Amino acid sequence: MDPFEQALLEGCRRGERQAQKALYERHKGLLFGVCLRYARGREEAEDMLQEGFIQIFRDLYQFQPNRPLAAWMRRVVANACLQYLRRHERLMSLAPLSEEGEQEAEHATQRENEETETLLTYVQRLPDGQRAIFNLYVIEGYTHAEIAGILGISESGSKSQLSRARAALRRMMAQKATP
Repeated sequence: MDPFEQALLEGCRRGERQAQKALYERHKGLLFGVCLRYARGREEAEDMLQEGFIQIFRDLYQFQPNRPLAAWMRRVVANACLQYLRRHERLMSLAPLSEEGEQEAEHATQRENEETETLLTYVQRLPDGQRAIFNLYVIEGYTHAEIAGILGISESGSKSQLSRARAALRRMMAQKATP
């Protein structure tokens, strides 16, 4: 970790507003991108980002300096986004698992290589539960077992929802839906 970032962290731990603002300015772009993947739009993503930074400042004592700060902050913000969705009772709008859904999950194809901005627009249109699982698995790199533990669902439910999310994204791309 570079000395400037180390000094920022120390200032943040002491509650110094200037250090908090500097850390925010330094990482807000990267973390806003994380929030956009979970949110329905920019305004909701801004709310999630705000809550994410509150959580970062509150949990800064848990950060281990031998690990990359940006990766830790992404994980904290992703968890803050999930908490936001839970609080707004939108996360668990998961459809029941069917045998067909399990088979789809097993044979799900890799996501298409679309431009990031267009794909993000499509991801934002997914139902909340599918969007959360898609982000956790594809973007954040969680396993289905980890997602099941985080969301309190079955592993096969996670796979099924990922399959449905991917199928919905493929349909949107095929229809060339306008952003």
